[in-house]
Amino acid sequence: MTPPTDAELVVAYLDDGDQKAFSTLLKRHQERIFGYLMGMVRDREVANDLFQESMFRAIQAMHERRGTYEQQGRWLAWTMRIARNAALDWLRSRKKWSDVDRSGDEDEGPSYWDRLPDDAPDAQVLLGREHLWEEVEAAIDQLPPEQREVVLMRHQSELTFREIAELTGVSINTALGRMRYALINLRKILDPEWFEEADADLPGAPKRTPRGNSPAPTRKPVA
Repeated sequence: MTPPTDAELVVAYLDDGDQKAFSTLLKRHQERIFGYLMGMVRDREVANDLFQESMFRAIQAMHERRGTYEQQGRWLAWTMRIARNAALDWLRSRKKWSDVDRSGDEDEGPSYWDRLPDDAPDAQVLLGREHLWEEVEAAIDQLPPEQREVVLMRHQSELTFREIAELTGVSINTALGRMRYALINLRKILDPEWFEEADADLPGAPKRTPRGNSPAPTRKPVA
């Protein structure tokens, strides 16, 4: 039997008062939402508080402004907007977030992000190796806030770049540029030998000659 869609679960919850429908919806997406919050605030207790607050706000909004949800589309993307606002409010209150200058968005010509070189590594190489996720997660923590956020939204919450652009209030090109720059920075932060191992796992990858044991110079991520 095909599981119900998010839209069907929302209708069952709002029209029929089906609490199990909302529980199913929450279980389906809570890991994505909590993972994003955890990555943003980097404190499990705070992330849990923000998650509870976001779900409370979502339930209120679903009942009070149902039309808003229906116009927004996917429940996950709609709820992520609520979670993002909660996270940014918390970060701003502690002066840990400053908004990026958007003066270079596509309406005024190519942005700074759009002029980045195209040498970003493959996202799957960087983010798809589960047994090394702790190492990658620590590197993501070192990214500038805007880059960290787009990585979390794309690979933790599985949002599309269109949804990310809408949530963050930038053009799709800017969202893509931030992701590309984040990947470049992650490659600078992580051990080069880690990438040699990762690249070697890709289909058709050539055999690489081992390097010496001299450590690579530490490079800071570029904002």
